[in-house]
Amino acid sequence: MASNKKYWKSVEELNENSSIVETLRNNEFVEEIPTEDFLGDKNTLSSSSTSRRDFLKYVGFSTAAASLAACEGPVKKSIPYVFQPEEIIPGIADYYATTVADGFDFVNVLIKTREGRPIKVENNFMENALTGANARVHASVLSLYDSLRLKQPKIEDKEASWSEVDQKIKASLASATGQIVLLTNTMASPSTDKLIAEFKAAYPTAKHIVHDAVGSDAALDAYQQAYGERALADYNFGKADVIVSVGADFLGDWQGGGYDSEYAKGRVPKNGKMSKHIQIEANMSLAGANADKRIPLTVAEQKLALVKIYNIVTGNAVSVANTAADAEVTKAAQQLKAAGSAGVLVSGLDDVNAQLLVFAINQALNSAAFNPAQPKYIRGGNNKEVAQLVQDMNAGAVHTLIMSGVNPVYSLFNGAAFAEGLKKVKLSASFTLREDETASLTTIAAAAPHYLESWGDVQMRKGHYSITQPTIRPLFNTKQFQEGLLSWLGKTESYYDYLKASSASLTNGKTWNQIVHDGFSATEVTGSVSASADFGGAASALAATKKTAGVELVLYSKTGMGDGQQANNPWLQEFPDPITRVSWDNYLTVSKADAEAWGIENYNVANGGLNGSYVTLKVGDAVLENVPAFIQPGQAKGTVGLAFGYGRKSALKEEMQVGVNAYKLYKDFNNTQIVSIEKATGDHEFACVQLQRTLMGRGDIVKDTTLEIFNTKDVKEWNVKPHVSLDHQSVEASTVDIWESFDRSVGHHFNLSIDLNSCTGCGACVIACHAENNVPVVGKSEVRRSRDMHWLRIDRYYSSEDTFAQDVDTKNSAHGLMNSIETFGGLEHPADNPQVVFQPVMCQHCNHAPCETVCPVAATSHGRQGQNHMAYNRCVGTRYCANNCPYKVRRFNWFLYNQNNAFDYHMNDDLGRMVLNPDVNVRSRGVMEKCSMCIQMTQATILKAKREGRAVEAGEFEVACSAACTSGSMKFGDLNNKESEVAQLYEDERRYHLLEHIGTKPNVFYHVKVRNV
Repeated sequence: MASNKKYWKSVEELNENSSIVETLRNNEFVEEIPTEDFLGDKNTLSSSSTSRRDFLKYVGFSTAAASLAACEGPVKKSIPYVFQPEEIIPGIADYYATTVADGFDFVNVLIKTREGRPIKVENNFMENALTGANARVHASVLSLYDSLRLKQPKIEDKEASWSEVDQKIKASLASATGQIVLLTNTMASPSTDKLIAEFKAAYPTAKHIVHDAVGSDAALDAYQQAYGERALADYNFGKADVIVSVGADFLGDWQGGGYDSEYAKGRVPKNGKMSKHIQIEANMSLAGANADKRIPLTVAEQKLALVKIYNIVTGNAVSVANTAADAEVTKAAQQLKAAGSAGVLVSGLDDVNAQLLVFAINQALNSAAFNPAQPKYIRGGNNKEVAQLVQDMNAGAVHTLIMSGVNPVYSLFNGAAFAEGLKKVKLSASFTLREDETASLTTIAAAAPHYLESWGDVQMRKGHYSITQPTIRPLFNTKQFQEGLLSWLGKTESYYDYLKASSASLTNGKTWNQIVHDGFSATEVTGSVSASADFGGAASALAATKKTAGVELVLYSKTGMGDGQQANNPWLQEFPDPITRVSWDNYLTVSKADAEAWGIENYNVANGGLNGSYVTLKVGDAVLENVPAFIQPGQAKGTVGLAFGYGRKSALKEEMQVGVNAYKLYKDFNNTQIVSIEKATGDHEFACVQLQRTLMGRGDIVKDTTLEIFNTKDVKEWNVKPHVSLDHQSVEASTVDIWESFDRSVGHHFNLSIDLNSCTGCGACVIACHAENNVPVVGKSEVRRSRDMHWLRIDRYYSSEDTFAQDVDTKNSAHGLMNSIETFGGLEHPADNPQVVFQPVMCQHCNHAPCETVCPVAATSHGRQGQNHMAYNRCVGTRYCANNCPYKVRRFNWFLYNQNNAFDYHMNDDLGRMVLNPDVNVRSRGVMEKCSMCIQMTQATILKAKREGRAVEAGEFEVACSAACTSGSMKFGDLNNKESEVAQLYEDERRYHLLEHIGTKPNVFYHVKVRNV
């Protein structure tokens, strides 16, 4: 029987209405604790003679706890909608189809929005979509929230209204006695082309000139000669068994990129077959790094090699000089010819004759991968017209110049002459996102919207029509270039109405609502189109190329920075280059042999940072001083490389004003120049995130084999499983458990598959992870200290011999102490032309995770679904877990990276923080963080299926990296669902785990790389 007794401590408690009793019940301390009296005053604290023991005895644990409460993260309060939009459900993401078309990158995408804020770019994987979002496209959402964007129009550097801008431009157009010029980037927009045609009809002296910062003039001119249209030939590498590339980085930015998806399909061995890729190039590129055979040659020798290939494939006998690699070039040409219609050749040489030979060779092969009937329109720049414009401006012949999407003062090699010409133009206007180098000199700086705030259309290739739609209301007082054209023509309709009306004939039968929903409409254009040009004459002209007496400078665009229009994007600045693994810089790439001859050095310092020499470059009258030099394995001797996109100053935060402007050396728009190099004084500090230069025979990290061995040998020979000793018996390490495991067959068990054959190293997954998981940017100084915060890294390994197999042989042949030291010392140095492999590494989510056992506060623990969890609020930052992790994938918050002036990036201002994903915590100083296997995404998928009363479908689970991977290298899913792709990949004989012998049993697995050599 329950007791009804009432216990009390004080007589006052018997008084039910006592205010004193109520206060004592609700407050631990009767009076406010005067913590500031002894903790907040520095002088009081330093003058105190109280010992630590007496202090704790006197203050008590509760007071210390109250003081420590100040160290907790700030409380964020949500503000509810007053009137909630019907289409928005708080906590649920909405997706909108749109198209990126910024003049350099063109791709169909989906935009993820939360409560009206675009926060992430996703690939549009609908059938026939032109997908393939690269690192820059994924990062473009952050550029929307750039705090240095031009927020409203300016006239002569003073803020103005749009009516004043329109009035001034109309007056100038009406009074124009000289040329009226519209200077734009490639827009590939049918509606804009129609609008410009109407503008030119209204103003007969008007002309439209297209300027691409990094042009494809030679390829455009060649296609026009051969096929009668100014466009680019398109290719489908998935239809090729033999691919030969002469100077074309088709896995990078060549012809706009986007080729990796089809390319990767042929690179994964199926039924004992895979495509063969031969790359002839000067700079080490992404395409070269992925090639089965890479032949480093100077650009001059590449032209000669192309003539040799033309002779062998077509049966011609054009006389041509020898190259440094004649035997290898001849063998490549013979393999290409033997492949017939299953072969394809591409070239990135800035030479019309070279591009004509590409058409001749592919036509002779009857290449199935070559599709000239459906050309691409994503490049339209005309360098001759741009050069003439500069002359006309300086001659005073241009009255009104209106620009959109271009920054010629920065991107022209004669940008200074363009700037001088601007002074002689009566009125100049620039529609621009930022007050850049050009807009700061024009009469009118017209604030343009970001593509996520704009309407538009794009015809990326024949038969393919795409729509750009806004995903957020304009953040600032901006106006589209097209709206301006309508206004100057006296039209009252909006650009949206004009676009909708003009699109009717291009949608291939889709309704307006349907094309806005899908983002595009497409139809296949087929038919045989024959090229008609003087191929023999082109071959003879190319064969007359003289071998370079001096050093060749090969200009290129980096995977992260592109043409430089997103130079104020901290995600891209901190993105490590896939080849060099250097961030926050561009630099001169030099071969080891040339570096030794010129006295150029690279060396590591005590904190692990990489230092290097400076050089001065001179091309004609153009001089670039203090250019950092980076010794690049695989660089062709006699050549050096330098990336575009850096060296900008205007409208950039100070931290982003890095590198040198390579456009100054882009003379006559040719990416190959003869350069003189002189070593300068001083050392440059690189932010390089990977010091490992070689695999050094570590076959348990990266496993590779050849297609012949893969087809003829037992799997145990080319996918060696590590063994350990159990009860004095040698057994496979995977069969031994360090701890007793619980049943993982119940519920979901997530795994991630990574195929080293199809991973091109493009880095799109790195930026996608940044966006999804609110990964902070730490800056060059912190990256140099090995404190980069990327949850996902892509390790790049070189072989010290010509192949990794030779590395292993060299390692195994070592004997004795001194010989081993000498051997392994030699393995530290990459070969002159090394093999390369890319390996994405993130938290491996080990089922027997060594990090979990050493955490003193259980901040990291394992979930039933296979994910290694992090409870940030529990973490006290001991970093035991990072020390115990064999994969080195944990990151420590040395500082508070958000709302901290010491890290003045997007997280330090209210506008930049709009990009943050509300489903993921922003971590505080002193806690560990790492890949969570996007637990917020997996849980959202589970909850969605639960709401709909169904089971999760086989291919429904995704994480940020797998969703961003257009090459198909990363596949994520539920291992317990036997219909899932990841479950089938787990059974593949190429599957292995990293460091399998230590028994961590990861939930990330890899596939052995197979080379078709």
